[in-house]
Amino acid sequence: MVLRALGLGDLLAGVPALRGIRRAFPGHQVVLAGPPGLTELALTTGAVDAVLAAEAPGRAVPDLTHWPGPPPDVAVDLHGNGPESRDALAALHPRRLLAHACPDGPPWLGHANERDRWCAFLGAYGIPADPRDLRLPRPATPSPAPGAVVVHPGAASGSRCWPGERYAAVVRCLRAAGHHVVLTGGPGEDDLVRSVAERSGQPADDVLTGGMPLGRLSALVAEASLVLSGDTGLAHLAVAHGTRTVTLFGPVSPRLWGPPPGPDHLALWKPGPPGDPHGRTPDARLLRLRTGEVAAACLMLLRDTRGHRRFTGPEVAYVR
Repeated sequence: MVLRALGLGDLLAGVPALRGIRRAFPGHQVVLAGPPGLTELALTTGAVDAVLAAEAPGRAVPDLTHWPGPPPDVAVDLHGNGPESRDALAALHPRRLLAHACPDGPPWLGHANERDRWCAFLGAYGIPADPRDLRLPRPATPSPAPGAVVVHPGAASGSRCWPGERYAAVVRCLRAAGHHVVLTGGPGEDDLVRSVAERSGQPADDVLTGGMPLGRLSALVAEASLVLSGDTGLAHLAVAHGTRTVTLFGPVSPRLWGPPPGPDHLALWKPGPPGDPHGRTPDARLLRLRTGEVAAACLMLLRDTRGHRRFTGPEVAYVR
């Protein structure tokens, strides 16, 4: 049993650790306790055999006592570093429990990238895991807009939402350069997406509101030429499919949640003290990102898709 009952980005950042667990216990059934809406995606990772529906408001720890099976041989806490997630798994009476909050648990690496942190956690227990092992297979579902630039202006919190009028300015720039742009939004983000569309003159057929089914969204992202978004789950989905990304960071450094090193991913961020990733208003560092530099970053990566010179800039992130 593995507990990681968090969001889309959290699941994808945990894929390398999940695959390490899968390899370490080849004769076991690996059950992920996580949100039921992510079941299909979790199964496509090849690391999970089944999903136990488990979720709680925000990032709280869900109750797991509805597990119908016998006590797990091994229970792994990939949810957090506190006693709450440890105790949720301990209530299932596993033969062995791996958790930061256990007496034998490794120290919490507070300043590590999320993928590195959980792979190091497993390594402390003698379970090897590679933080680069994060790619997903191509979806069987066809993309509704192959080759498009996907612009996703929403995020789970206001502190990670770059202003809609700035996204609209970038969309106008991309369209003027001849790129096909598609706008997407999650549940509850229709007003934001429509506002960006109106400000940018985006055709209605290229505005995908209402929260697309995850399989269709995954296909769209996998076949996109670029994904522009804030620090949200869609950016992790694009990285997992090997799609180029420009990701806008504010309250949290990309060194903690950003893409892996490589020329296909640009993480734009203005250094400063960390902010609240779950705040209601745009973070001050995020607001310091200018429209021109975001558009330039997108066009720089898109030039490569048309056969121009490869970008040879910083490998970790584009940080100004």
